[in-house]
Amino acid sequence: MRSVAESGGSTWVRTRVGDPLARPMLRELGDEYSARYGKDAHGELARYPAEEFDPPHGVLLLLLEDGEPVAGGAFRRYDDVTAELKRIWTHSAHRRRGLARRVVAELERVASVRDYRRIYLTTGPRQPEARGLYLATGYTPLFDTAADPETIGPLPFEKHLTRRRAASTQGKA
Repeated sequence: MRSVAESGGSTWVRTRVGDPLARPMLRELGDEYSARYGKDAHGELARYPAEEFDPPHGVLLLLLEDGEPVAGGAFRRYDDVTAELKRIWTHSAHRRRGLARRVVAELERVASVRDYRRIYLTTGPRQPEARGLYLATGYTPLFDTAADPETIGPLPFEKHLTRRRAASTQGKA
């Protein structure tokens, strides 16, 4: 586990799926997906092997405040030039503070440093907040935005990245 402190008392932690620090994120995501989609979604969170989110091809980031996870997310290798964002999360007690935007921006930064040129992601049709987040942060929808999301299924997005140097204000990737 590696952490990088930010101003304001926040700390980014790179960790693994099995880390106890990641449990609140995965539990709350599973509970929320289950409530929105009407079936137990906890198994969906284990759909990909945990190793896919480990370096050098993936990452799991948590944003901590006072040592507690308040937001997080991950990416995994989609193809040689594309990272796939997964599990973008903000703790329910900390929403509407711009934390998800910070998570997405940090994941993009790490992906760029690792030579990914594109980000791909999908979000569910019953997650309008996520859809809004990706549109607001410059992602291109790969679906008809005028269509009823329920008729589409998972909503795909992409964003092309610009190369960033390995050294930055956040530390090395």
